[in-house]
Amino acid sequence: MHGQSETATIIENKHCDVLVSCDLLVHCESAETKTQTSTGASIVPMITNRSVRVALMVATFGGIKPATADEPVFTTAPQLVLESGAGEGPVWHPELGLLTSGDGNINRLNLKGETSVFRSEAGSNGLLFDRGGRLIVCENRKRRITRTNADGTVTILARTYDGQKFNQPNDLTIDSQNRLYFSDPQYGDRSNMEMLDKNGTHIEGVYRIDPDGTVTRIITHEVDRPNGLVITPDDRYLFVADNNNGVGGNRKLWRFDLNSDGTVNPRSRTLIHDWGTTRGPDGMKLDQLGRLYVAAGLNRPHLPQETATEPTAGIYVFDTDGKLLTFTPITRDETTNCAFGGEDGKTLFVTAGGTLWKIRTSVPGVRMTGTLKP
Repeated sequence: MHGQSETATIIENKHCDVLVSCDLLVHCESAETKTQTSTGASIVPMITNRSVRVALMVATFGGIKPATADEPVFTTAPQLVLESGAGEGPVWHPELGLLTSGDGNINRLNLKGETSVFRSEAGSNGLLFDRGGRLIVCENRKRRITRTNADGTVTILARTYDGQKFNQPNDLTIDSQNRLYFSDPQYGDRSNMEMLDKNGTHIEGVYRIDPDGTVTRIITHEVDRPNGLVITPDDRYLFVADNNNGVGGNRKLWRFDLNSDGTVNPRSRTLIHDWGTTRGPDGMKLDQLGRLYVAAGLNRPHLPQETATEPTAGIYVFDTDGKLLTFTPITRDETTNCAFGGEDGKTLFVTAGGTLWKIRTSVPGVRMTGTLKP
């Protein structure tokens, strides 16, 4: 079932060549300023051969770095970096530094350690750079997905599905064909929800935005309340954090098989971890060995909804088979998200209750670079 976002103003200025981290030069065509449905131009040519896509992903992300079996996942303890401004959505850019969502803005921590407001009043949550270096934003307050272009203009990619406004777009991921995926849960007041199925049941789903602008719902009721998302570099799996903070809600991490057309196989749903009655999984990232780093847990209980079951709040690391390898605590509630960054990709930045932390890791994270300038 497909839906289209309502008419949006697309503002872009010129044809551009974009250099991505694998040193492949790709071409994207920008439209003149005009009003249209939010189809947008393709970021890179569509690649349909799976082996070619995998090869491209290995090039883009720098390949797999060798690690010994006895090498620790974390090489330092968590270190507090900032006391405020980092509520969610950390994303690293090699020239800009780290961007986070906090205090209603998108905030920047540059390479010198200086802070500033990158985009004021963004009302954002999840952040992601596409392979063109453009910032993709879950604007949960305005209930839409946007792209910030290199010239600073903002393009609306999606704000409705079948005429219904989204709930609270939360987190983002991208596959090797440059298709974007986002989660759309509803936290807090549910009186303004418009997403309903034919029986009138609320939908908290997961959606895909294709490079041509087509929006498709790929998860409807298979997950209780989707939050964090990540796709493996070979496009084989989609991980979904199911984080319903209501009484009796799911606090589970699921894995779905991702089909070549960007849909999921509902029957493939596999439970990776269950947090029980404490706070469930939130944002998550992969390292170059395929290990999953998940922000979850709670230091102080929010009764009756959430307990503070040990090992409480922090980063949980799972291997490729879904086995919990290790845990490192973050002492501020709530641990919301994480992102790899730093010059060597071995610094894991963690957002927690508005604070920002960093932890050094033995293996770099899977990440992309682009050309959006400071």
